[in-house]
Amino acid sequence: MKNLGYYNGVCDEIENIFIPMSDRVCFFGDGIYDATYSRNYNIFSLDEHLDRFYNSAKLLEIELPYSKQEMAELLNDMVKKMDTGENFVYFQATRGSAAVRNHTFPSEGRANIWINIYHKEILNLEKRVQLITMEDTRFLHCNIKTLNLIPAVIASQRAKEAGCFETVFHRNGRVTECAHSNVHIIKDGALITAPTDNLILPGIARKHIIKACKEMNVPVLEQPFNLEQLFDADEVLVSSAGALCLVADKVDGKSVGDKATEIVERLQKTLLQDFLRETN
Repeated sequence: MKNLGYYNGVCDEIENIFIPMSDRVCFFGDGIYDATYSRNYNIFSLDEHLDRFYNSAKLLEIELPYSKQEMAELLNDMVKKMDTGENFVYFQATRGSAAVRNHTFPSEGRANIWINIYHKEILNLEKRVQLITMEDTRFLHCNIKTLNLIPAVIASQRAKEAGCFETVFHRNGRVTECAHSNVHIIKDGALITAPTDNLILPGIARKHIIKACKEMNVPVLEQPFNLEQLFDADEVLVSSAGALCLVADKVDGKSVGDKATEIVERLQKTLLQDFLRETN
């Protein structure tokens, strides 16, 4: 099973792709990324992921060398080179390269484009997961899908060590998001999800969950919620490109949810049907 890599026009199996030390990602993590899945060689929600990718670039003042259409064509072409139709599709852009390490933007550089595609199926939505919580000490630009992911790396490792799927971040008690997912709760028949301010990444799966809930006539409240509400929720949900919508049954070792299973089952069924339809 081949894993494809791409760097500034060079496409090959990933182990044959080499990145120069002068790329600013090596010194500063200076760049942005996005990711989604392909099935049957069709990339799921590509337009939405590209919109977020280009918005992140704009917020960090990174000038991308390709238009959205050109980037879409490049990603679709890469997916078609794979020997399986079910893949994880990752793409990123760094601010460029400079021979001398300097914190300020390079005047002569243009963005470097990276792509990595490898076989991976979406997660089984029927499997319930466990979570832990952690104080959110990340910076205040979480709405940008930046490559500076050290806090998320540490939080993910802590979850793994605890035998859990994810870490739920909170700031002074307010729940923000997870290390690599969004987190939501269901309470009294309504979905409650954090607003898309600078403290969370506006997840594409989150957007699809909101759309599905409205189709199901489930009220949606985009408002902050705290740890007390998380533990008292009828259901706790986590969403991401690869998970779509998973249900948690424990947080910090305490049982949660399992009080709105009918809504969850309908929601997961709707989301999975949308995924299968778009990638058919």
